[in-house]
Amino acid sequence: MQNEKSSSSWQLRRPNRWRSPFFIFWVVLIAIALWLFYPRPQPIITQGSNYAIHKRQDFNQTQFYPLNQTVNPDLYQPVAEWVGRLILPTPQQIPPGEDWVWMEVQHAPTELQQLVGQVVRLEWQDQPELKSYVQAVQQDIKFTQETKNSAATGIIHPSRLDGRLKVGPLQSLAGARPNDDLIVTLDDVKLLESNSGQPRLQIAHEPVLATGRFYGLVKILSPAAKVCPENTTCANDLFQVRHYNRTSRQFDGVEEIIRIPQQVVDRRNIPPSTPNQLENSPAGKAGWYIYGGKNAAGVFVVQGLVPRSLLQLQPDKIISGKAAGLNYIKNENWQITPQDQGTIGKVLLNPTATSSHWQEGDKAILLHNFGGIGGKKAENFPAFTVTGHFAFGLAQVVREPITQELQFAIDYLQIYANNSDGIISGTHTWADYMGNLQWGWAATRPISDVLMKFAPVTQNYNFGGIKLSPVTEFQQQLQVMMARYRTGDGTGGATVSPATSCVQDSSQALYIAIQVITEQVAKEPAIQQWLNTHPNDPQTSRFQELVSLGEALENQLTPLGIVRADWQSHADYLMGTGKGQKTFRDRSIWAALTSWRTMLPRQAQDELAALFLRHDAQLWFLRTNQIGGLNPDIAPLAATMALGYLTIPGTNIAPITILLNRFLASIVLPQSTDWLVVAGTLLIYTAIALPLGLKTGFLYWSFTPTQKISQFKIALQSAISPALTEELVFRVLPLPHPIEVINWYQWGLWAGFILVLFIIYHPLNARTFFRTGYPTFFQPIFLTLAGLLGLCCTVAYALTGSFWVIFLIHWIIVVVWLLAFGGQRHLIAE
Repeated sequence: MQNEKSSSSWQLRRPNRWRSPFFIFWVVLIAIALWLFYPRPQPIITQGSNYAIHKRQDFNQTQFYPLNQTVNPDLYQPVAEWVGRLILPTPQQIPPGEDWVWMEVQHAPTELQQLVGQVVRLEWQDQPELKSYVQAVQQDIKFTQETKNSAATGIIHPSRLDGRLKVGPLQSLAGARPNDDLIVTLDDVKLLESNSGQPRLQIAHEPVLATGRFYGLVKILSPAAKVCPENTTCANDLFQVRHYNRTSRQFDGVEEIIRIPQQVVDRRNIPPSTPNQLENSPAGKAGWYIYGGKNAAGVFVVQGLVPRSLLQLQPDKIISGKAAGLNYIKNENWQITPQDQGTIGKVLLNPTATSSHWQEGDKAILLHNFGGIGGKKAENFPAFTVTGHFAFGLAQVVREPITQELQFAIDYLQIYANNSDGIISGTHTWADYMGNLQWGWAATRPISDVLMKFAPVTQNYNFGGIKLSPVTEFQQQLQVMMARYRTGDGTGGATVSPATSCVQDSSQALYIAIQVITEQVAKEPAIQQWLNTHPNDPQTSRFQELVSLGEALENQLTPLGIVRADWQSHADYLMGTGKGQKTFRDRSIWAALTSWRTMLPRQAQDELAALFLRHDAQLWFLRTNQIGGLNPDIAPLAATMALGYLTIPGTNIAPITILLNRFLASIVLPQSTDWLVVAGTLLIYTAIALPLGLKTGFLYWSFTPTQKISQFKIALQSAISPALTEELVFRVLPLPHPIEVINWYQWGLWAGFILVLFIIYHPLNARTFFRTGYPTFFQPIFLTLAGLLGLCCTVAYALTGSFWVIFLIHWIIVVVWLLAFGGQRHLIAE
């Protein structure tokens, strides 16, 4: 009876801890996060698109630029050997299942100049992998009501494709906009003649979206017409420029008057670009590449601007060492102020040296992220978060034809949702995606591009004649996803949700590329044999580093240890290992949480850059802050993580962001090795605590097998408090997650300080919220065992990074003490 009374007394006092402020805080915080980021239906307001607004200007129309025009080859170069305008065939011209389009040739190789001005057929080369690609992305297009509603609000959808069957990637590219105005460049082209004698162009790679037909390098001297009043924008668009002189390598060449049109204000209440005071822009200190063509009067009209200094291989700063590099990624890259508008920054992170070793032909994976628009005409951004936009890309060091200097050539592999500007999901040059005056982002948003050179990824492999290219595989998976976005998987609309977005689906392409490479190597005996017989070959070492990176990337992309069903389904389909449904997309909150590290662009860019740096990759950070002409109505805003603008006054520290990320990172499901840590930790604790407790009399056998209901209640309540609340408060929230740790020595010192607080907390708790703990929580033996428990959980957390591991350790030890070793009796109120 005494035991039953004691148990009842303890039970009556324990429920107060259900109302732990920490537990309530997290329930409320999670509810707020779900409310903020879960998509909600919006009222439909019919309006025109930004694309339509800008197409009313003659200089934004393709017919404004005559087909037959010549330029001085000493001043201008073609943007590519093959340049053309895509034209969508009519449904009567193209049977379902075929994938080709018309192309109006705007530039061709010298020996084929007779093709300029002709409309030719553009189709795929007869290769098995290209046929597989077309088959993988072909879709019957039928607009949903959601797509139709979106189009009514001014979002551009492929309306000309609605109702067509088996639409392939070339058709989805040509039909992505309402008009046939898509300018592309081609490489690896074969010229054939059809039976009717008409020329056909066959390609092995998807066309690249480009701006302009020609480009030159100039120094902008001054306006050649009226001057805009100070702090305003106006239609001042004629400029005196001086061309780059290839002989002297200076800007002392031919002077010319060109036109840089003033774009009109659109739905954002700002123009997408302005030439206002462009001659004074600090971004143009090394000159501007101007992209465009001549108008009917023979004046070169600029359609895109690219700052030469951004692409040159001279960094403003070199940061050596991993710790300093990780600090730059986390804390310095996005430190911008309104006064930074118009500037460019270039920083090289080199984990092992203090100099740059980038050479012609070097390739790099690109991580792109843009920020927000602030100032007097700031855009709206929800929940103190500037989400921005994420994309992958490819960069290569090339010798630029005009200057003959080494530069970065950058292509963005844009997985891009339908939008009002007419930006298409596809491969874009820098001049088209960033520098285009009509829809480019360089003039209105701050940009961070990270170029990562890592030989195990960027170099090809040849295992005794079996060739593998991680970059090519990654590019192919991105192209599949880009084509899917153009058709909306048959719905005509690629919409954004927490689980389906530019960053989530770009990450899906990366995940699938890893899976395809892994599967190919695992299933090819010849590769395994080559690796076994060449253990000391540099290529073997490089491949082992690739495997290590792949494992780390997979952990990063699936932080809970759970692969999203839609990711796995699409991977199975593309690898031919299952009956994957290529159209399946999971938009649920659960899907978003299983890949939460790729939910926001800033987090994805920061963490992927940090991961590559930890594996000894060299990283270039190219930063621009609303470069070009001056617009005094806007200011650059940094991209943030969730609730990133809720900072401690006077600092850049966003506490809610930090706590939320640590919590989400900690709920990763334990792996097999983590269960060994649980078992090992419990054995070590038992080996120390049991003899010590028995010797002092603090522990003694007290288990009563007849009180099952009471014992179940005690076990359940102990799971909430102390196990859950104390591990959150004293491990998960105050300690950086092990995946974030830069310096383990500093982490250990901080963890030691938190451990001291953990010990002190118990007697304080016994005097305040949990008076049942008095006087037990003041006894030296209890504090010793509690400190040992805290130490064991801290070490286990450092080893696993899993909340579930330390929760389970804490819960088991507390429950065993309460039910079997006198814990209940110690907690009886005196």
